Amino acid sequence: MQALLINGSKKFGNDGTRLNATLQSVAKEELESKGYKVLETIIDKGYKVEEELKKIADSHLIIYQMPAWWMGEPWIVKKYIDEVYLKGVSILFANDGRSRADESLKYGSGGLARDKRVMLSVTWNAPKEAFIESRGFFEGVGVEGVYLHLRKAHEFCGMEWLPIFMCNDVVKNPQVRQYISEYKAHLQRYC
Repeated sequence: MQALLINGSKKFGNDGTRLNATLQSVAKEELESKGYKVLETIIDKGYKVEEELKKIADSHLIIYQMPAWWMGEPWIVKKYIDEVYLKGVSILFANDGRSRADESLKYGSGGLARDKRVMLSVTWNAPKEAFIESRGFFEGVGVEGVYLHLRKAHEFCGMEWLPIFMCNDVVKNPQVRQYISEYKAHLQRYC
């Protein structure tokens, strides 16, 4: 089996890239120990769209590693998805799924990548409570609600969405050893 690790971190303001690089290394080591052939892309170092599409097409597991910027993914991750997935017509998806001949076919059912699983590993300075408390900043939608748009983009292609791994308080109260331990357990459970 093959896995693709996509690192979407980028130096910006006081946001470093070390924690995301560390977590990507943890994922690589854990997946290789499970028998995966692991490919990596570091978006900020550049990529070729056709090569990325082939990596995705040949992989069974795709993990995005990234920090949160302004309540979502860094712009380079969105750009990567826009460029690579748009070229995925007839590889990742056939169409939007609807058919004039068969109205039972619904929007979002044209995905061709049903053999793939995708996961996010994200780093946030926000505390976990901000996501889960109904009166918290994210009004109780959880991290899955914050990244609903990415889940739907991948489900549009037919991919299975795995639970998100999230590190919290990464600036104000970093607990790197704990993050690594929890990430290894998450990878063992879901990958």
